[in-house]
Amino acid sequence: MLRSKTFVKKTRSGGVLKVVREHYLRDDIWCGSEHCDECKQESTVLQGDACMESNLCSFPHYLIPDTNVVLHQIDVLEDPVIRNVIILQTVLQEVRHRSAPVYKRLKDVLHEKEKHFYTFTNEHHRETFIEREPGETANDRNDRAIRVAAKWYSRHLKTSEAEGLRVVLLSNDVGNKQKAEESGLLAYKCEEYIKSLIANPELVDRLALSSDDKNEITSSKVLFPEHLPLSRIQAGIKSGSFLQGTFRTSRDNYLEATVFVQGEGEDGTEVLIQGLQNLNRAVHQDVVAVQLLPKDQWVAPSSYVLQDEGEAKDDNAEEEEEEDKMSKVSATEAARKPTGKVVGIIKRSWRPFCGMLNISHIKESTRHLFTPADRRVPRIRIETRQAATLAGQRIMVAIDGWPKHSRYPNGHFVRSLGCAGDKDTEQEVLLLEHDVPHQAFSQAVLSFLPKMPWAITSEDMVRRENLLHLTVCSVDPPGCTDIDDALHCRELDNGNLEVGVHIADVSHFIRPGNALDKEAASRGTTVYLCGKRIDMVPELLSSNLCSLRSNVDRMAFSCIWEMNHDAKILKTRFTKSVINSKASLTYAEAQMRIDDTAMIDDITKSLRGLNKLAKILKRRRIEKGALTLSSLEVRFHIDSETHDPIDLQTKELMETNSMVEEFMLLANVSVAQKIYDEFPDCAMLRKHPAPPPSNYDILLKAAKSKEVEIHTDSAKALADSLDIAKVNGFPYFNTLLRILATRCMMQAVYFCSGMDRDFHHYGLASPIYTHFTSPIRRYADIIVHRLLAVAIGADATYPDLMDKHKQSALSTNLNYRHKMSQYAQRASVAFHTQLFFKSRGILNEEGFVLFVRKNAIIVLIPKFGLEGTVFFDAKDKATPNLVFDEAGPTLTIEKHTFRIFDKVKVTISLDDSNIQHQKIRMALIDPVIPGVSVVAPDVEPHAKKPKLDNRQNRLP
Repeated sequence: MLRSKTFVKKTRSGGVLKVVREHYLRDDIWCGSEHCDECKQESTVLQGDACMESNLCSFPHYLIPDTNVVLHQIDVLEDPVIRNVIILQTVLQEVRHRSAPVYKRLKDVLHEKEKHFYTFTNEHHRETFIEREPGETANDRNDRAIRVAAKWYSRHLKTSEAEGLRVVLLSNDVGNKQKAEESGLLAYKCEEYIKSLIANPELVDRLALSSDDKNEITSSKVLFPEHLPLSRIQAGIKSGSFLQGTFRTSRDNYLEATVFVQGEGEDGTEVLIQGLQNLNRAVHQDVVAVQLLPKDQWVAPSSYVLQDEGEAKDDNAEEEEEEDKMSKVSATEAARKPTGKVVGIIKRSWRPFCGMLNISHIKESTRHLFTPADRRVPRIRIETRQAATLAGQRIMVAIDGWPKHSRYPNGHFVRSLGCAGDKDTEQEVLLLEHDVPHQAFSQAVLSFLPKMPWAITSEDMVRRENLLHLTVCSVDPPGCTDIDDALHCRELDNGNLEVGVHIADVSHFIRPGNALDKEAASRGTTVYLCGKRIDMVPELLSSNLCSLRSNVDRMAFSCIWEMNHDAKILKTRFTKSVINSKASLTYAEAQMRIDDTAMIDDITKSLRGLNKLAKILKRRRIEKGALTLSSLEVRFHIDSETHDPIDLQTKELMETNSMVEEFMLLANVSVAQKIYDEFPDCAMLRKHPAPPPSNYDILLKAAKSKEVEIHTDSAKALADSLDIAKVNGFPYFNTLLRILATRCMMQAVYFCSGMDRDFHHYGLASPIYTHFTSPIRRYADIIVHRLLAVAIGADATYPDLMDKHKQSALSTNLNYRHKMSQYAQRASVAFHTQLFFKSRGILNEEGFVLFVRKNAIIVLIPKFGLEGTVFFDAKDKATPNLVFDEAGPTLTIEKHTFRIFDKVKVTISLDDSNIQHQKIRMALIDPVIPGVSVVAPDVEPHAKKPKLDNRQNRLP
């Protein structure tokens, strides 16, 4: 059957366009039941013995959930207990339009064979398709379509041999449920059906709270202002009375947040939000509407460190009012920031959160507080009957809502991850919390890998330049198996030097648009944890066929320069090639060869030539204004049997580190210019924006405290200032200053050249830059390889590569994945640091004050690369108040004043009293402050990169 619908619509140019939509109906769409003989099915999904022990349904049955049940109870539907479910096309389409994350989860469930979920295309079945009636809303039409499809299944299964088999409609919509029952359908609310399951009472904990349930567990007193409806928010944004932005909770103060309001280009405004009332139930990363307060109510960011810990706060919010006053401190006019309040939520960014349960002290209570691992997320009130079982476990909880009467949002239990403190569990938590895709590669992805045994064919050799004769070698960190790059240097007959950077040709194996390519694009980057690597591409490629290992022929993409002995580039060419690395060296091994005058083999000669040129290139970059900043990195030495860290030390950089870095930078700049010249509208580039002047405030104050002047007018001015910044008798001063300067920098980002004309890379002082040199571990590099291959005629283009809008959207995902991978790496280092100190007892170490707060100092321990917050709390009321001077900044306690870069001595030990937030505790030894206790609730490794199996993240 063919149905058609004709309508007209107005085009952007003002014309009228006639649109005819054809809708095909069929009568040969299968029902999916294994008991059905009417449908001539090649395969079935729904089981014939669909039995679930239920007080309501003692007979075999299939479930048909409506759209709202799928949207709100996806955690229940994902449970292995729930099987034999019919997902109607109507429901699938609605879910797709209303929630992309739930839609993806539903599609994953549909692909699990053991779940027996079946998609029935009711919108194309002759007997289940319905037209929308006059005056009927789209929602009512879809509800009716669901009831019609359920009714058809009931009749259809009765005529088959499925004796006693019935369908059960699950709907929490009272009206929809009532109409279903009136038409003779068996219909239940999702909650009542789940509660009827005899063998699985724990499934009740996974139910998202309904509106009725939310009202039951809140007080009658209104604690928060009402959120404005979306219509008023949109009108307010249009008129300029409201601003829209992303809500970002402070890590240090749970009563403070900022809302970033996007402006034109790179410009944007940050609105400060302080106090529970003004935060108004917004959660980290929500898109919110804010209203600016009058200027006389603007405040400065709080210098207090506040954390929401301990027992549940009473819903009368008395304690919050006290902390509110504490967070609002007097400030100079210059220190005050635009301040506002949240008036409505435009888009929630809620996800399942990892954390632990705080069991209620009320006997037999089923209501408990859940504390998320991320301190920026508020504690969540849940109901569970498994509290005793879940105690001491890492669990996942989802937020269902946050009523205006409740101090905390309400949520439900999703699943348990394992025992807190267990290495595998903690690793799973940090991957989930940082949204790192870490599931095993699917068969669809693996099907696009080369069949083994694999070898380079004669056909491949014809299309590539044969560079097997060159003395190529790689230089990498110890234990590296995913070798992206190799180098060579040789003297030419004309007296000049030929230098080559050879990069793994990953794009040869990953073709555009297939499942392998889509998975790599989604992952965006390889994530390096301590002792574990989460690959962007399957291991067959990352550690074997693409890795430029020694003494095997490998495909490469080569950037080759002809230079004179002063490192001036005379010619540049790019070619697809075949190479054979003569040695896979570590940085230390390469350094030893360079330093050992007795070694005169070809590999060593090549390394010495590269090192000499690299020094010239680096000097020239610095003269142009490139920054040399500082960031301590730590190495863990891991026990081979227990996999626990047995030693922790900061990493020393060698000349060979800089040597490799210089040529990677040069290759990236050369390739960036080439692809931009060829494709000015769709080149994948990388830029580093200049920091706003306010970012340098802390750096300038720190330098001024030691009577050192720093100029920040340009990158070169900053670089020159840092080079001459010295304090007699304080050799570590310059390093500390560079660490602070690093904190002032903006994040480097990928972008599409056709969408932004500001290409400058501030840190490298380069007018153009990209990433070309690490395609095994960065998807951006694969795109750059494809662009370069098209530019030199080595490969064909494809539509998405030339689409600047799709390239821009891809850049956004890559920036997000790159940022989250850095956070995950940092969290992994933090966890392994805790394991290291767990068996070390108490250590005494020297450190330096890095920042000064109103009630705390942040101390850096250079030996271990650790950074800790040391709080000050008066033991009794007789102790004088802490005196904080923001201009310094300084913090005076008794007669001692703390300033940035002061040397202190501390004891370091592991505090595991809170198993969820274990921390390294620091206590001051020198100076001694009488009558004041000091604690350090949070200590983070200053380093971002662990040692094991890691590719050094050497490029900005």
